[in-house]
Amino acid sequence: MASSSLHSWSCRFLLMGLLVFKSILAVAPAGFQPSRWALAHATFYGDESASATMGGACGYGNLMVNGYGTDTVALSSTLFNNGYSCGSCYQIKCVEATACYKGSPYTTVTATNLCPPNWAQDSNAGGWCNPPRVHFDMSKPAFMKIAQWKAGIVPVMYRRVPCVRSGGLQFSFQGNGYWLLVYVMNVGGGGDIASMWVKGSKTGWISMSHNWGASYQAFATLKGQTLSFKLVSYSTKQVLVANNVAPSNWNVGMAYKANVNFH
Repeated sequence: MASSSLHSWSCRFLLMGLLVFKSILAVAPAGFQPSRWALAHATFYGDESASATMGGACGYGNLMVNGYGTDTVALSSTLFNNGYSCGSCYQIKCVEATACYKGSPYTTVTATNLCPPNWAQDSNAGGWCNPPRVHFDMSKPAFMKIAQWKAGIVPVMYRRVPCVRSGGLQFSFQGNGYWLLVYVMNVGGGGDIASMWVKGSKTGWISMSHNWGASYQAFATLKGQTLSFKLVSYSTKQVLVANNVAPSNWNVGMAYKANVNFH
């Protein structure tokens, strides 16, 4: 009898444990998952130094200083999504062309720029980034990892992948005493931001509007306050709070690093 009772209690305990585990999985935010492979085309811009890729429509400035390096890409407007795709990461490999390297190796790039339409040219003859084309204009060093650069343009397979970043989110400040413009960099996971809030040590959460690229703005007087940020991932809808990112003596032209990131 005691053995039967013990067995019954053990089964109930195990069942309860499984239910708790499943409930934790149900509420835990999922990290970014790779997408399926799809077909597109890729070109390159600039030279081997990738100096032409510095700056860009996402506002990341010096890509070497800010951790993006030369493995970057400009997206056609179909992918760029008015800047909401800034910071997203892609695996790209050359396919079905003599210029492709043997074995079709892929390289991973970060979206840092916009490849604008060129309506003066046909979409299939020079206007590669004209909507609705899905197109990648890669840095030359990145392009040279998948194909011979003399080809100019090659068919590729691509997919979105999680961005693997070292350390926390980085916030670069611009603006003035009444207007704070923040560029968000080094974003892991989906790499992209859907919405953002700022909170001073003397305020509640203040909604920031999307300016352009990877920048968000708040029209508020926040000088002399410690600043925290709340962000929502565009891809996964994960919410992340970065507390006390900037000290009370923060200033424009400076960058501040958090100790949290998306995954």
